[in-house]
Amino acid sequence: MTCPQRHKTKGNKTHTTYWAGHVMPCPFKQERKTYTMELAKRKSPRATWLDYNEGEYFVTVCTQGRKHFFGNIHQGKMLLSEIGKHLVACIENTPYHQPHIRIVQYVVMPNHFHAMIKVEPQPDTSCRVPTKADRLEQKIKIQRLPLLSAYIGILKSSVTKFANENSIQFAWQPRFHDHIIRGIEDRNNISQYIENNILNWETDCFYKNS
Repeated sequence: MTCPQRHKTKGNKTHTTYWAGHVMPCPFKQERKTYTMELAKRKSPRATWLDYNEGEYFVTVCTQGRKHFFGNIHQGKMLLSEIGKHLVACIENTPYHQPHIRIVQYVVMPNHFHAMIKVEPQPDTSCRVPTKADRLEQKIKIQRLPLLSAYIGILKSSVTKFANENSIQFAWQPRFHDHIIRGIEDRNNISQYIENNILNWETDCFYKNS
């Protein structure tokens, strides 16, 4: 399987997020507003004819220099580091804090993670009292920020903040890969790739021996 095209990241700032209603201890902080405003000022190389606000995407995010910050694979199993465990917690908590983002499938590898992400249509909230999340989503919409890029940036910022707070050496690659999933065959191929990624690690295009 070929690697998807690279695009510019949205998460170099360490402003992170999240609001009430979590099941697991939420790893995010309530700084998403600042992150959103910073993100809005940046130029994006993404295609202008796509809004990245609805649809299904295959996303890959790598560590800087493809260093094995998230753990190592031993005998066909991924052994997560502390920062790798935090990344998993962030991904698993997504449905409780991001109503428009659904993680269909994901895998955390030693130096990157893959995720099949579905961006859901935004519901009509005009007939109810807006919540803090609603107001934030409205600001994102006004500023024309792609929801997918905003989510990846927030996720990356949370992991970076965790590393800084715990004196863990860590850095993201300043770009991430995305691929628009087109059709059932494309979706099935990507799903199989994610499922078998750990077993096929040494032949993977992102493989780098630590």
